[in-house]
Parts: sequence; structure tokens; C-alpha cells
Amino acid sequence: MDREVTLMEMLETREARASRQRELLEEHRYPLVSFTLNIAGPMKNSPVLRRAFREGLERLEAALAAQGLRPLHQEEVDRPAGCEALWVVDGPARTVKELCAQIEDRDPLGRLFDLDVLDPEGGKWDREELGLLPRPCLVCGKAGKGCASRRLHPVEEIQGKTQAILRDFLAEKDRKFLAAQGARALLYEVCTTPKPGLVDRHNNGSHKDMDVFTFLDSTASLMPYLERAVAIGQATAHRMPEETFERLREAGLRAERTMLQATGGVNTHKGAIFSLGCVLGACGRLWTPEGPCRAPEKILAECGRMSTPAAESFFAALTRENARTAGERLYVETGARGVRGEAAGGFPAVLKIGLPALRAALDQGAGLEEAGTAALLALAAGTVDTNLFARGGLEGQRWAVQQAGALLEGSPRPNLEAVRELDRAMIQRNLSPGGCADLLAASYFLYFISN
Repeated sequence: MDREVTLMEMLETREARASRQRELLEEHRYPLVSFTLNIAGPMKNSPVLRRAFREGLERLEAALAAQGLRPLHQEEVDRPAGCEALWVVDGPARTVKELCAQIEDRDPLGRLFDLDVLDPEGGKWDREELGLLPRPCLVCGKAGKGCASRRLHPVEEIQGKTQAILRDFLAEKDRKFLAAQGARALLYEVCTTPKPGLVDRHNNGSHKDMDVFTFLDSTASLMPYLERAVAIGQATAHRMPEETFERLREAGLRAERTMLQATGGVNTHKGAIFSLGCVLGACGRLWTPEGPCRAPEKILAECGRMSTPAAESFFAALTRENARTAGERLYVETGARGVRGEAAGGFPAVLKIGLPALRAALDQGAGLEEAGTAALLALAAGTVDTNLFARGGLEGQRWAVQQAGALLEGSPRPNLEAVRELDRAMIQRNLSPGGCADLLAASYFLYFISN
């Protein structure tokens, strides 16, 4: 499929397309859109080009629907000589050509689209008939036909420009997709109900200063940061992993300030800014124009490579005298490394506990919400949550671990009434597994993109 094609193959493909166009025009007697890609050189098909072609099809479909036009017939062909689509459209040929010209002129990617419109009565519509200028040269921006007819630009230069257009467009498209899935994961986490000790749709858990709407405000404020985290990974993909982590740390500090402004000073997502930001940065580092990396083990291993130097330096300098936070004191007392250690280890709690528990509950027939509750309990039973330690000391933390584990004995789907009983007990003890909530959000995110 993805190979160089000969001139003879190209000529045969064009003749076959022209023949099929004539058949469809004769059969339907409606305007016909013929869509191909303008790709210089002998390599006419690849995973990246197929992604661009699908984008063009989506734009064509949306443009027709916006005008109340509908395809009467659609066929697409994927061959070594390139992707092709032939759509018969119920509508005036001039209107269809205007829409196609708008798609071609919309952005640099549109310059790679070739959307011909053929009329059963009058033949092919030209841009000049609509009063439009000829399409510009891909390289220099001048009248394209003049450059092409005089062969002013080497094929290699045109190919380089084409690759840059594709890479820039797909990098932005995937960046927005990953950020959206990150926000989706944060929303699923807070809305998952019941969650013992945590804010959910039924109550505020052990928190008096926040509710579900606080988390919604916080998530909305973090959307630019989530996209920025992917962008940092993309921009530093060819540099040392720890450089990506350092730039994420700086962006994360700014995101914390944005979050606190949105919530009136309430810390809703500080842990998620660190953990999910790290995961998104790793996705950015592993991105290629063929698409985002969707393998959780590769993404989380990249998190480990990014964060290990900073974590080891931090723990090496930590002593009983300078330990200030609950997590730092827990490390000095027990060696538990908290979220820094999780990141440095490639988030083993997510890979080996949260994500498998989520999938196991789904496999048993649970919905995503119930599976999220199960995953949270599994994380609480299998990790050392510094938030539990901060609120209840080692005794409270160990009690919560035991209670969460007991609810999962014998089944990946816990009894929800028993979970609600645990919620009431944890609220009474003022316990909240906030660190596990952040790991649940990461588990949701990886589930979304891997499925």
C-alpha cells in the first residue's frame, strides 16, 4: 500500500477515475465531487496522508450538511496511487463548488485538497467561473499554475512544504484531542459517585471548602494548561526527558495560580496538575504525525524517564529536619515516596492497579461510573496516599487501606451500598484519598485514549 508508484500507475488511476466519474454522472444526473490529494512525488499514500484525507472528508460532510445538502452516493478508494472519493450531491453544482473552494482555501491543509465538481450538464466547474483567484503555489504563494507549468520549485522543496503542513496541522489536532481527553478524565473523576471521602455528585466528602461545581470551575480553567502540557512534550521530544519535566513544572506552577483564581483559593487539582500534566507531556514526547501514542505502558514509562532525575535529587536532599509537608514527613518516617515516586516509577499504581481495575469492572458488566468507583477503591487499597496520612496519620491511612480492600474481596465490582457506608465512615473520620483521585483521573485518561 505505502510505496512509490510509477507514472504508468498514475495514468491508469486517472483514467479509471475519469471512467467512474462518467458512470456516476450518467447514472445519477446530479453534481459529482471528486476528491483527491495534491501530493508531489512518487509516494502518494501513507498513514499520514490517509489522516489528511479523512480530515478532508469530514470537512466536506460538514460543509454540505451546513447548507442542507446531502450526498446521494458516496464511495472512497484507498490505493497505492492515493486516496480518492466520489460523492454525488443533491444540490446546485455552483453551490457545491463554492463550498469546495472554501474548504480548499480555509487553511494550509486545504491547499493539499483537490475538490473538483463535475456537472452532468456543463462539465467541470472552474474557480474562475466563481470569480475566485487561481489557487496559490504551495511553496511561494504566487499563482500556482504558473509555478507548476514552469517547474520553478524542485519536487523535494514541494515535498518538504507538504510535510510541514501535515505535521503542523496534525500536531495541533492531536494536541487538542489529548487535552480534551484530559479534561474529560478530570470531569469523570469528580462526577464518579460514590467516592468515599471525596467530592462527588452526592456530597462534598470530607471537604468543607469545595463541591462538585468548584471542580467544574477548576477543570475549565485548566484547559489551556492541559493543551500546553502536550505542546511542551512535542516541542522537547528530541531533548533530554528531564528538560520536558522542568518545563512542565514551570507551566504547572502557572496553572496552579490559574486554578486558585478560578476556585477562590481552593486547591482542587494541584495533584492532578502534576500527575496528569506529566502524562500529557509524555504523550507529547511520543507523538508522531501518524497519531498519538495510545499504549499506556509506553506513556507511563516516558513519565518515569522525564521525572526520575528531579525525584531522586529531591529525596536525596530530604531530611527529618527539613521535611515540611505531610508527604515529606511520610517519606522520612516510612520511605513512601508519594506522587513524586509514582511519577519516577512510571506511575505503577495506574498501570498495575487503577487501569486494570477499571477494565476488570467493565469486563464484568459495570458502567464507567461504577468501574471508576472500583478503580478508586483498588487504588486506595494498593497505594500509600499522602492525603490520608495528612488527615489521619499512619493509623487512619492503614484503616482506609483495609476498608477499601475489603470491599473488593471476591469481585471487581463492589457493593455500592457498602461503598456509601464507607463514605459516611470516612467523612466521620475526616479522611479523603485525594491522591488516589488524581491517579483515577490518569487511569480514566489512559482508558479513553487506548480505546
